[in-house]
Amino acid sequence: MEVMILKDRVPRWFSSLPSWVRRLIVFVIGSTILIAGLLMLVLPGPGILVIIVGLAILATEFVWAERLLIRARDRMARVAQKLRKPKNDPG
Repeated sequence: MEVMILKDRVPRWFSSLPSWVRRLIVFVIGSTILIAGLLMLVLPGPGILVIIVGLAILATEFVWAERLLIRARDRMARVAQKLRKPKNDPG
């Protein structure tokens, strides 16, 4: 019950903020997660996954992040397709 109340209140509260405040909040949270993901590329942790989550958060308000997220998703799909391809398949 309390979770449903929270789910209803947060979007309403967030959408009532001025756009520059929303963009600032999204920028701070998204860039913090993105930087943590970049650090996890050299430190232990799921770096690529965290980078994609950070880009997804940033893409809610910024077009440049949405473009990067689309490129990252396309690249991950190509890598997954190469990994699924049988070894004896020519090409």
